[in-house]
Amino acid sequence: MRCSLTAVVFVLATVVATVVDAGVLLPLERAVPTTGSRRVDVEYLRARDRARHARILRGSGGGGYGGGGVVDFSVQGTSDLSSAGYGLYFTKVKMGTPPKEFNVQIDTGSDILWVSCNTCSNCPQSSGLGIELNYFDTVGSSTAALVPCSDSICASEVQGAAAECSQANQCSYTFQYGDGSGTTGYYVSDAMYFDMILGQSSLANSSATVVFGCSNYLSGELTKSDKAVDGIIGFGPGPLSVVSQLSSRGITPKVFSHCLKGDGNGGGILVLGHILDPNIVYTPLLPSQPHYNVNLQGISVNGQPLSINADVFATSANRGTIVDSGTTLAYLIQEAYDPLVNAITTAVSQSTNPFISKGLQCYLLSTSISDIFPQVSLNFEGGASMVLKPEQYLMHNGVMDGQSLWCIGFEKVQEGVSILGDLVLKDKVIIYDLAHQQIGWANYDCSSPVNVSVATSKDEYINARQTSVSGVDIGILSKLLPVSVVALSVHIAIFSPFL
Repeated sequence: MRCSLTAVVFVLATVVATVVDAGVLLPLERAVPTTGSRRVDVEYLRARDRARHARILRGSGGGGYGGGGVVDFSVQGTSDLSSAGYGLYFTKVKMGTPPKEFNVQIDTGSDILWVSCNTCSNCPQSSGLGIELNYFDTVGSSTAALVPCSDSICASEVQGAAAECSQANQCSYTFQYGDGSGTTGYYVSDAMYFDMILGQSSLANSSATVVFGCSNYLSGELTKSDKAVDGIIGFGPGPLSVVSQLSSRGITPKVFSHCLKGDGNGGGILVLGHILDPNIVYTPLLPSQPHYNVNLQGISVNGQPLSINADVFATSANRGTIVDSGTTLAYLIQEAYDPLVNAITTAVSQSTNPFISKGLQCYLLSTSISDIFPQVSLNFEGGASMVLKPEQYLMHNGVMDGQSLWCIGFEKVQEGVSILGDLVLKDKVIIYDLAHQQIGWANYDCSSPVNVSVATSKDEYINARQTSVSGVDIGILSKLLPVSVVALSVHIAIFSPFL
């Protein structure tokens, strides 16, 4: 057993975390634009989600969690489409020597971390998100090293990316997105910096070497300034993702979690680590898949199973069910969508008249949706059910004739993959347990503190004490040994429909 505990935290909001064994916390801030000039309607969200899904389809073809710490992103913002319209998750990371900050979008649907190079020929020079754009300089960083073609990384399979060897013996890549946008560059190895908390209150600087992409060419949506960031950080299951790189060296556990607050001002947490809650249920992740595929077996409305052939959910080259926080809405195969909408509409038929608006099944209400709409349960392999309250499958689309307009947020797909996006993932702890190849969830108030654990072979835990990192209170919970927490100062905004 290790004699220290490590956690890395990206902090922008108050977070309380229980750290067990070693942990890295990355607090996340979620911010979304709410002004009219940046709002978009549901058809824009559909187009963005479907572009992402095109890339997903094109890319589909035992012990503890290991050592490491907990990374926790405190999230601010809202998933209320009526006020925000769209969002983007991005975090501020420090890399290079001397350290330089970069705003990188968080994406669970891709693997690599890449940022724009100072040699980029067409990268945006400003951002409508109100952030300063930065560019990585391999010459200006004394710790940067180009990844040669002989490195095994150059032969790694990365979803959506093609690696090749340049004439200068540089391992380069081309990453293509489903909407036609993409990026080209070369791999670099350099330091990523953290503020490490030693014991209960003292701070020390620390760093870890990571391999990432330095992009010198962008195309499509990535070239536009209105939503520009410095790059993308992939949280996919592949070997080049930051999660995989850090966990393989014992810096973080091989698990990450998030909790997105759906009402009020939004907010939440993204953790490289395991959020603890006694109500969490798990279903297996399907093996040998490039995304977070699960086996959805059925759907119930008000506890009554719907008549859906389970075979329509079976995973194949272009079918199945994926959990994807980068998708804004939720998408169901037609054979499941139609019975679900019919059952919901039947349940509320005495209280409201349904109608179609912009292709969505909608309802006008003068009362609370929780008073008349049923609960929906998505039932998965292993007996795990994801229970959706009305606000987790309905979208508030404004006011019509003095009444609130609510529409079902599930979209129908004629064929292909069912995708569970932010609409159904909000107000829940979601745990991506890569060490044990399972995914778990529990309903949760994401504005509340969370307990975070790195599981080991023993039942270890720590009790809460307060410390401060970058002016933010974080609960470092310890009972057994001195705790060392790595705190990464992160700013995260949400713009989820992009990827």
